[in-house]
Amino acid sequence: MGGCDNPSVAQPALLRRLGTADAVVVGLGAMLGAGVFAVFGPAAQAAGAGLLAALGIAAVVSYLNARSSAALAATYPESGGSYVYGRRRLGPIWGFLAGWGFIIGKTASCAAMALNFGAYVWPDQSWLPAAVAVTALTAVNCFGVTKTLALTRALVVLTLVALTVAVVAALASGTTTASNVTDWSGVSALGVLQAAGLLFFAFAGYARIATLGEEVRDPQRTIPRAIPLALGVVVVVYAVVGTVVLAALGPDVLAGSAATLADAAVVTWGEVLVRIGAAVASAGVLLSLMAGIGRTTLAMARDGELPRVLAAVHPRFRVPHRAELVLGGVVLAVVLLFDLRGAIAFSSFAVLVYYGVANASAYTLPGHSRAPAALGLLGCAVLAFTLPVAAVVTGCALLAVGLLRRSVLARRRT
Repeated sequence: MGGCDNPSVAQPALLRRLGTADAVVVGLGAMLGAGVFAVFGPAAQAAGAGLLAALGIAAVVSYLNARSSAALAATYPESGGSYVYGRRRLGPIWGFLAGWGFIIGKTASCAAMALNFGAYVWPDQSWLPAAVAVTALTAVNCFGVTKTLALTRALVVLTLVALTVAVVAALASGTTTASNVTDWSGVSALGVLQAAGLLFFAFAGYARIATLGEEVRDPQRTIPRAIPLALGVVVVVYAVVGTVVLAALGPDVLAGSAATLADAAVVTWGEVLVRIGAAVASAGVLLSLMAGIGRTTLAMARDGELPRVLAAVHPRFRVPHRAELVLGGVVLAVVLLFDLRGAIAFSSFAVLVYYGVANASAYTLPGHSRAPAALGLLGCAVLAFTLPVAAVVTGCALLAVGLLRRSVLARRRT
């Protein structure tokens, strides 16, 4: 075997070529689209007009997580995110729990985004465009992060244009009413918390910046700046879009809508443009998610937590090509075999576990404020365990399976 195939031979390093603006674009590409085009409906079903309060709670928890992630990424500028942080600060088991939670949660997110793309492109045969998108974007990720960045930048711009069209069309339709936003009859605290857990799915993309630790120039300075900048932009966008959609459709109609922004636009030209934008946004999120999972898989494979063959870095393109190819194959299989409309809740649970480990790790950092990390950990726990029961049970079961497999392998090595 060549050097790229033998884990005992030093692997080529990932190149540090991303600046602050590039990292912010990566974060925007990971966050914009998921919440706007997929989460508002389920969140409205849980919280009704309390949707906006839930959005605020999700944003606060995300900000606390971002503080912890930024401090950790500056201290440990490596690929792998909370997997690396958990190993360094808490021990290998906690690192594995974070990494495994990230991989299973984000793999579900990939499949959901691919199917969302297919639903907007060809509603009657959504699996076909979904499969094409997964195959094409796997190839893009295998050719290098700069090509991924260029495509992500274009997708972010197109998504923002589509969201602007949706908001303008909804406001021009004359269907918006303030009572849809202010009538909180029937809203419960549990429903708001559950909606916040679902909406967390929309914000979780800022971890994508941290997983690029080995590819960012001056990570101690760049990552702590890029994460809150990207999160701040997305909070403003989500707040504006969420308010307009809720005012236009009302909580009941919004809860039953599969294409919330297209329905809110009402006028034909607006709906067509929004559907195009939704497809573009889903593709952008899918692209960024797959790149992030590939880097976490690379980090875990380097440490022997996953098969070491996945630790290969392509000698020319300097990307974890085997990890990307395996991920593409798994997501493609899920897209072809399953309906993952309920994957948002499962993904949110697994990713909240991931950020819980990040907050616990940040709590142990010398010189880092412990209060935000403690509040972030508490927020993750509350949101995770107020999600639908099926998502919590499934998430706990898959996390337990991963830990059991790790334990068996550890005993065999011993």
